[in-house]
Amino acid sequence: MSVEQTVLVLGGTGRTGGRVVEQLLGRGAAVRAIVRTAERLPAGVAQHPNMTVVVADLLSLNATELEQYVRGCDAVVSCLGPNLSLKGVFGAPRDLVVEAVTRVCRAIERIQPATPVKFILMSTVSVNRPQRLDTRRGGAERAFMWLLRGVMPPAKDNQRAADFLSTDIGTASRSVQWVAVRPDSLLEGDVSEYAVHEGLVSSLFRPDGTNMANVAHFMCELVTDSGVWDKWQGGMPVVVNVARSTAR
Repeated sequence: MSVEQTVLVLGGTGRTGGRVVEQLLGRGAAVRAIVRTAERLPAGVAQHPNMTVVVADLLSLNATELEQYVRGCDAVVSCLGPNLSLKGVFGAPRDLVVEAVTRVCRAIERIQPATPVKFILMSTVSVNRPQRLDTRRGGAERAFMWLLRGVMPPAKDNQRAADFLSTDIGTASRSVQWVAVRPDSLLEGDVSEYAVHEGLVSSLFRPDGTNMANVAHFMCELVTDSGVWDKWQGGMPVVVNVARSTAR
């Protein structure tokens, strides 16, 4: 990767986001990270010469500030999500992901970059592709997901964020191109062999597993490999570990 590549990372203090930051720096990228607490970044990355840390509440930034941070970026990677606690899941803000995705994409559109900025969203297999393209998900699972989005704010938030990209940004934007990456049940572990599928490969009730390191690796591939980007741009690929998916 050229050292001139600059990537804005949202959610860089999370378990997957931290891995994204580390892997991007390892590939020679210049990384900007907007975080509320710099101390929660992976050890040593804040001191990396290619790292810029912006300590701020993302949703509190005004339009001018957001434009400043997205200007000059070749890609944005969002790993935003709630903390795994009662307050994190049910407390405010309940629309963190969709609000962040919307505001950052609109900031990119306002600055009118010479070439489209890649927007890579970490989503989840609980999110449906539009027009019922996930044919593996039958009526029972769709009903269950409808109920889940009614009682679990993060589920609704993730779906709305993916819907915004697919419907409001679409595939004809001159400013933003996007991919929504859908891992299955997140696991610890190092980068290992994984598979990327266009649609769902398992039931919600019999999930596969995806190492967070593999999710980070695939998102970094989308940033750095034009062939990978061209294949998946405008899609919602599902990432699963090969070891578990082939053992089923």
